[in-house]
Amino acid sequence: MTTAWLVRAAIGLLPALCFLAGLLLLDSYKLVRLRIVIAVIAAGAAIAGACYFLNQAIIDATHLGFSNYSRFLAPLVEESLKAAVIVGLIRTRRIGFLVDASVLGFAVGAGFATAENLYYLNTNADPHVATWIVRGFGTAILHGGVQAIFAALVLTDADRRSRLDARAVLPPLALAVLVHAAYNRFELAPIYETMLVLIIIPALLMLVFVRSERALRSWVGSGFDADQELLELLGSETFSQSHAGKYLYELRTRFPGEVVADLLCYLHLYVELALRAKGVLLLRDNGIEPVLDEETRAKLQEMQFLERSVGRAGLLTLQPLMHTSRRDLWQLYLLGK
Repeated sequence: MTTAWLVRAAIGLLPALCFLAGLLLLDSYKLVRLRIVIAVIAAGAAIAGACYFLNQAIIDATHLGFSNYSRFLAPLVEESLKAAVIVGLIRTRRIGFLVDASVLGFAVGAGFATAENLYYLNTNADPHVATWIVRGFGTAILHGGVQAIFAALVLTDADRRSRLDARAVLPPLALAVLVHAAYNRFELAPIYETMLVLIIIPALLMLVFVRSERALRSWVGSGFDADQELLELLGSETFSQSHAGKYLYELRTRFPGEVVADLLCYLHLYVELALRAKGVLLLRDNGIEPVLDEETRAKLQEMQFLERSVGRAGLLTLQPLMHTSRRDLWQLYLLGK
């Protein structure tokens, strides 16, 4: 391991990882936990390893040759596999806002680029520093940036239509593939493409962060007021005369009395935990990291028990009374992180 190798390794590996660290520092609400970031980086690295064998198999089967394959099919294969990680995170409520979408999107790309550059460090005989400047500041940042933008676009569409489906995923994926393919064609000199990446990707991600911070503050403020109002109503003597109380009373004709009681308990717990989650975000925004107390853990476990008890049909009947959008469900995952 020579000094020259270490210099090339630093130039090839550190830019994307340092950029990712900067994104984490910009996250004032600390939406993304380090262990999740590390897991996503590892997933990206694993995808890079899988793509090595998959790409070689496709080249052998299609006889395209490495140059043509890297320009036309490799971007589709690689971006699709990386995108699957992001879609899985959104579907399982690990992503709630554009900030964590961008961070985790960049993380999967950074993991991919790190594994790819480690491979080239040990197989590429070209010692020229310019090669590693392009790979570290151009290719690696592109891998992360394209997936960060993909994640932000998918999440925006899923929020707008309250649905995560092919319509939300395919157009951003097509954009990611086209950008990656255009970069691989080297229509410009590699150093100029690297300069474009360093100008465009940070600017776009800063715009995403500013927009997300504004949306998050608005959601926390309005949601806090609505949850507090519903919680006070649940504990008031006039609840039975309210719209929510009458609605729950009518459910007695569709469910046994004990199930209706469980539904009321579930609604009360949901609102309490939603308020707690928004309080966690407010504390993090002020630099305080709250500790998840045993009472909150017990309430989370009780709510999970009630979900199984009342079943999917019971939970669907509560939707008119509670916020159950993808983002509102995400806040409950926030407490368990």
